[in-house]
Amino acid sequence: MAAKKKLNFEGSMARLEEIVSLLEKGDAPLEQAMSLFEEGARLLRECTRQLDEAEQKVSLLTAGKDGEIVEEPFSGGN
Repeated sequence: MAAKKKLNFEGSMARLEEIVSLLEKGDAPLEQAMSLFEEGARLLRECTRQLDEAEQKVSLLTAGKDGEIVEEPFSGGN
């Protein structure tokens, strides 16, 4: 059996949407539905991890008092 290729965020989201669509149809046998659900849960955890990592890297650039660019951590709020 070939090793599974790690998907990027967009690929993971596309596969997750595909899994949701398949599960919503409701015509998959129980074993296949459970396998799809488990795969979807793994993809959701990975997407959440990637989003959390990206959020930590985001910085707001604002003009300081002297007009220079100042880097501030992203607070995530308004």
